[in-house]
Amino acid sequence: MTPLSSRIETVLAYGVALLIGAALVLTTFPPDVLLPRAGGPWAPQGDAAQHAIAQRYFIGDAWRWPPLQAANLLAPEGVNIAFVDGIPLLALILKAMRPILPEGFHGIGLWYGIAWLMQPVAAVWCLRGAGEKRLLPAIAISIAALAMPSFINRFGHAALTGHFTLLLGLGLYLRLARAPSVGLWLAAVLACIGTLLVHPYLAAMVLALLGAVPLTLLLRGDRRWFGAGLGVVACAGAVGGTMAVFGYLGAAGDGGYGQFAMNLLSPVWPHHSGVLPGLVEREVDATGRGGWEGYNWLGFGLLVGLVAVLLLSWRDAWRAVRRHAGLALVLLGLTLLAVSFRVGLGGAVVLDLGPAPAFLEQFRASGRFFWPVGLTLLVGTIALLARLRPAWLGMLAVLAVALLQFIDAGPNRSSIRDWAQARQPWTVDAPALRRLLAEADRVTILPTWPCVPQPDTLGDHARQLQILSLAAERPVPANTMYVARWRGERPRCDDAGATAAPLAVGELRIILPGAREAALATMPDVANRCAPVGDLLACRITPR
Repeated sequence: MTPLSSRIETVLAYGVALLIGAALVLTTFPPDVLLPRAGGPWAPQGDAAQHAIAQRYFIGDAWRWPPLQAANLLAPEGVNIAFVDGIPLLALILKAMRPILPEGFHGIGLWYGIAWLMQPVAAVWCLRGAGEKRLLPAIAISIAALAMPSFINRFGHAALTGHFTLLLGLGLYLRLARAPSVGLWLAAVLACIGTLLVHPYLAAMVLALLGAVPLTLLLRGDRRWFGAGLGVVACAGAVGGTMAVFGYLGAAGDGGYGQFAMNLLSPVWPHHSGVLPGLVEREVDATGRGGWEGYNWLGFGLLVGLVAVLLLSWRDAWRAVRRHAGLALVLLGLTLLAVSFRVGLGGAVVLDLGPAPAFLEQFRASGRFFWPVGLTLLVGTIALLARLRPAWLGMLAVLAVALLQFIDAGPNRSSIRDWAQARQPWTVDAPALRRLLAEADRVTILPTWPCVPQPDTLGDHARQLQILSLAAERPVPANTMYVARWRGERPRCDDAGATAAPLAVGELRIILPGAREAALATMPDVANRCAPVGDLLACRITPR
């Protein structure tokens, strides 16, 4: 192949990947999801609402230190948007662009578009790092990467759809294990920092993939392993330094490593399979947590491809494993981490190793750590099948894997499309609350998040998210918010003082059903200052 034809094929490979990604973005996500505005007639739901609230408050606030602090959310202390999964990497860019953005814009929907656009591009880049640079395998992996079930099924959590960062990490490993250089390690450092600012779980996985470089070189007897080790130290140092500067350090979550683990059957458990519909009704689970976080069905196409590799190319596969022994060991470690200390097989825990080390408690959703394993299997399968002889057999094999994988992912694509196109009505009186919030200097919502009793039979958690979604459109300083991690002790219920305090000028106090009884009993002048707004009480002194 001449240099010119090679460049043309490279452009075509990436161009087709972009077109495939763009086509799925445009057919999956409506424009008002990708590019939202304030004043919408429908209510954001669940985790997506939480993430959008965080970004809106951050974008609408002044620049502060640490850089990710949003002072008006959980006012007056504020909150680091990394602790509410606000995708800091994108939020920082949007904040810099605030003067030209529409009112109330946030980038959570936009991130889905970015992730789906980047997934096939990063997959092609990764495959080229494995030495396969032809057009048809690039098309195959573009389609198959967008049909990985664990990628599609993360649609409830925007940041965690960033699986393209894992493909970038794997592609860096492949290049560094072949020809390490200072330039590539600088790229690896930037990739680690960027991935951390998407989500810490993804950053931990990328660091693990890069950590395989010196291990692989060492096992090959390559003296460059020491320099590669220094490169990994630089990546880890950059991540630690970024965490310190951006205020990540000192945060804790709920703990519970292993509660959301991967079941041993999960990679071959065909939940939401389009080729094997109805074979299983739900995720496989042995921990009593539903199995969603451990959902790692590899897809029918990939499983067929793996069988084909074992039958037709097992010698090449074994040589690849030996050549990348460090990566194989890291992926084994990630699999064990995903399975956790309570090993589930089907509906039973077959091995319980007792309490995990304290540092693992940060990784409650351990089932996620299998994602790099699945993506590596995909890249390796396409690369090995593409080398089959005669050449037409290899091309036919990779296209068959891609087609089967795409068909199998049909139910998952339908799920995310239905989710993106759902239009849930407000359960609060949005027009009335928007008018009240427009005249308020701050909003106090009672009960606060820690004080909503469990089970939440009154739906006050959902009402809080809707009120905060409305308040975030300006944004109006608010006193409460659900956060995934926090500094110091877990937030405790302490609403008595706030409920009994006199109203301040400019304050809008919204009493949810769960706090109505306490407010009527202890709030000064409640009869004169409060008026019903649907199921809520809205209290204030006078309009500003």
